[in-house]
Amino acid sequence: VQLQASGGGLVQPGGSLRLSCAASGRTYTYYSLAWFRQAPGKEREFVATISWNGRDTYYTGSLKGRFTISRDNAANTVYLQMNSLEPEDTAVYYCAASDQRFPPTTRLHYDYWGQGTLVTVSS
Repeated sequence: VQLQASGGGLVQPGGSLRLSCAASGRTYTYYSLAWFRQAPGKEREFVATISWNGRDTYYTGSLKGRFTISRDNAANTVYLQMNSLEPEDTAVYYCAASDQRFPPTTRLHYDYWGQGTLVTVSS
């Protein structure tokens, strides 16, 4: 499975941004897909994951309600819609794929990673 994240950039506090992650590989549709993020000087942390068919989602508690994960298997893409962004959301965002039991919520569950896209929330 190959993953390519995009859509990062500079956004003002309170603004919105949508990240995309293009997936390829013949079996990726059977993988859960997720977003992680890593802020400067901090560990990479789980953000959200979505099951292979898109029916189930799971979020880290502090972000549920502001962030929404979705996927379009026909377009080979997983998305992360981020609303009401705060400076604390500034980080490099990574997409990842897992074949572990849903929901896979730790880095150890994921074998495939995209290269990351930088999101900066600042006025």
